[in-house]
Amino acid sequence: MKKIITRDIQKEFEEALKSYPIVVITGARQTGKTTLSKTVLNKAYYNLESPDIRRIAKDDPRLFLSKIKESGAIIDEFQRVPELASYLQEIVDERQQNGMFILTGSSNFLMMENISQSLAGRVALLRLMPFSLNEINLFKKSYATDDLLYKGFYPVIYSENRSAVKTHDNYYQTYIERDVRQLINIKDIHLFQTFIRLCAGRVGQLLNFEQLANETGVSAKTIKSWISVLEASYIIYLLPPYFKNLKKRVVKSHKLYFYDVGLASYLLGIEKQSHIENHPLKGFLFENMLISEYLKYRFNKGLANNAFFYRDNHQNEVDLLFKNGNKYILTEIKSAKTYHNSFRKKLDWLENKLNSKVKKIVVYDGDTELSNEDITICNFRNFIKNI
Repeated sequence: MKKIITRDIQKEFEEALKSYPIVVITGARQTGKTTLSKTVLNKAYYNLESPDIRRIAKDDPRLFLSKIKESGAIIDEFQRVPELASYLQEIVDERQQNGMFILTGSSNFLMMENISQSLAGRVALLRLMPFSLNEINLFKKSYATDDLLYKGFYPVIYSENRSAVKTHDNYYQTYIERDVRQLINIKDIHLFQTFIRLCAGRVGQLLNFEQLANETGVSAKTIKSWISVLEASYIIYLLPPYFKNLKKRVVKSHKLYFYDVGLASYLLGIEKQSHIENHPLKGFLFENMLISEYLKYRFNKGLANNAFFYRDNHQNEVDLLFKNGNKYILTEIKSAKTYHNSFRKKLDWLENKLNSKVKKIVVYDGDTELSNEDITICNFRNFIKNI
């Protein structure tokens, strides 16, 4: 039996429905968009993945919407018929009623071009990610660190107690390859399979398009196209470097992460929790988990991503940097279970370099915690509480 929990984003979602006629929820497939929508709003439900419903919506949009223009509805997989946005504009402008429609979708750019053109000022945009650590605790509070890195955070693994490796295998074959084929013309799917596994092997590392192209056997232009599709489908994200000169954030190399660490582990060939302990990329997977956790925290509050990393030409690096008001929050992420004072070295270095108000946080896998005016040291499960 599927267990339904209250999602961290639910409060923000309910507030958005009170303030806007349309709320759009984007996010990767299988993150719970439909379940959340049906839990919060009791309205008619239409899934545009269904061929007959999609055909009516495409061929005769006015007929499709005539049944729901008075009461509103939940329209799932809206990216399949994004041209409906123009017709929804007419309805909400006429009705002048908040909370009429929820639109969900798993491909960002297929939806957003139409929505931004037709529904500007009429829509609230939310992003629903896989479960957070806080949401995982509603099932069980004793998941081991390696278990989390292996399983990841897709809801179905916890709500229906499914096998992690089988879930990720089905997810990859059913959704990722299918969605990618819908968005771009891939002549050799084996090249794409090689590419995405190479991406998993670079988790937490600087993205080099030319190197990926050489190892995959395609052009750098093709790699950039595939990266864009994976970003738009909420599979990977690119963490930008921080520079006070905003133009440099665009031209310098980003770091590659997966929205879900369990999917990255699956693509690395990790099939058991025991494979995590001595895996050479465990530290990067741990880092991926914590940076994803910060993004979930932001998105669940309806806020934009404000995360960066810092790196200079001498390889001095801080894993995560963001601003809270006029204060920089500098975070070092370590998978170690024992704290060493050397963990704070780069935080101290960057504090001096920035010459601004900062808060320094070391996040690790140990039990000893400390918080004072100089530094915060915390277990990764308490990271968000210490921001």
